[in-house]
Amino acid sequence: MDGSHCNERLVKAQEIASNPDGYQVCEGCESIVGDGTIICPNCHGYRFDGNPVRVVDQAILLGSREKRSVTAEDLV
Repeated sequence: MDGSHCNERLVKAQEIASNPDGYQVCEGCESIVGDGTIICPNCHGYRFDGNPVRVVDQAILLGSREKRSVTAEDLV
């Protein structure tokens, strides 16, 4: 993964961690989605964990590693 993608993920993780109440973690695929999401756009799951501590922990994890999931945008 090149440096720009790493930096983008880190910036997004910092944004999420600074406002965890605006996000939730999908219990199906562990993606972070907006707090108003009803169905996960990645795995179509419908169970979410909105606990701010969980959101921050997941943001830190996802922001510090290479992207592993395939999203709808990747398939276009």
